Amino acid sequence: MMSRADRTPLTDWWWTVDRGLLAGLGALMVAGLVFLMGGGPPVAERIGLPTFYFLNRQALYLAPTILLIVAVSFLSLRQVRRLALGTWLVGVALCVLAGKFGPEIKGAHRWIQFGSFGLQPSEFVKPAFVVVAAWAFSEGAQRRDMPGGFLAVLLLPVTIVPLILQPDFGQTMLITIVWCALFFVAGLHWFWVAGLGAGGLLGVFMAYTFLHHVRERISRFLNRDSGDSFQEFWSRESFRSGSWFGTGPGEGVAKRHLPDAHTDFIFSVTGEEFGVIVCLCLVALF
Repeated sequence: MMSRADRTPLTDWWWTVDRGLLAGLGALMVAGLVFLMGGGPPVAERIGLPTFYFLNRQALYLAPTILLIVAVSFLSLRQVRRLALGTWLVGVALCVLAGKFGPEIKGAHRWIQFGSFGLQPSEFVKPAFVVVAAWAFSEGAQRRDMPGGFLAVLLLPVTIVPLILQPDFGQTMLITIVWCALFFVAGLHWFWVAGLGAGGLLGVFMAYTFLHHVRERISRFLNRDSGDSFQEFWSRESFRSGSWFGTGPGEGVAKRHLPDAHTDFIFSVTGEEFGVIVCLCLVALF
């Protein structure tokens, strides 16, 4: 047992770390492996890979991931901010390179390829952006000599422009929404909240009007007769088939039709095989 009287880095970490958060992360990792056992095999077999290829790869990457999580949790707040700033700078630079030189996958250039290893820089930009933007807002509120608010505003276009050029509108919307939430928490007046909301609606309208890709997605979701609604149909069908309690592990049918059952549509596969109740518990855990 570790005593509170002991003053070592390990005991300090144990008595100050958010153990509930660590437990939640551990539960999500285990759940991810369980759900991937259902969604991964059909995709692997479809493209000629071993049945549990994606499951084995997920388990393999979990080991260094856990080590990284624990290592970062030992850092001080100053060290976390510095790490986030460095990660954000490198991530944005890689997003620019991906947009210009990355391979085209499903009509977008979002990946950096190192031999057989692929990396999506935006996945590293997201958490780093949250920390850096919050840091800028905080410094602006505490120090009059620090243009934190201006820097926080500048961070948004610098981050999302490379994503728009890839194009990656999903990540762009996510980062923008998170930035608006940080702006609100930092003490934004309700007048500016309304202005940001109106600006967001205007952005969606402009994207719908001038970007064919966005217009097609929205139209197909709202009206299945407006075009190919194959993915939307099977995604809904998976939840309809699973109902509250699911069809049972491995018994799903929709995963054999959905194109990315092991990634983009893993939640649909979970809904069919484990049921809506398990999906709601998963959302609650997040």
